[in-house]
Amino acid sequence: MTTSPTNMSPESGTDDARSFDTQQAEADRQAALEAARRNMRSTLDRDGGTETPSLKLAREYLSLGGRRRSKIDDNITTVRQWDEDPPAAERFWKERVETLSKAERKQVEDFLPTINTP
Repeated sequence: MTTSPTNMSPESGTDDARSFDTQQAEADRQAALEAARRNMRSTLDRDGGTETPSLKLAREYLSLGGRRRSKIDDNITTVRQWDEDPPAAERFWKERVETLSKAERKQVEDFLPTINTP
């Protein structure tokens, strides 16, 4: 019985070829999984993995004393402001939040306390 070298793929259409394809597909899946795990670890190492950029902006705004509140109704977010923000919070909102795209701004607004929370 002769054996073929391991670096050559089997002849197409044979059971060995189907097995080889499956082995290659499994190796590809394992490589993709390991790459995803590396990316996840890198992200977790960078920011703890718990805060999105939108959440970070909302928290920073609130930490500056920001008083805006969100109202979410039928997945439509509006922002309400009854009291003036402290100057630092107002400046932060104008420079860092209002300059975002509509979609990105909505994500930040979604993290603000709602009008239904104290």
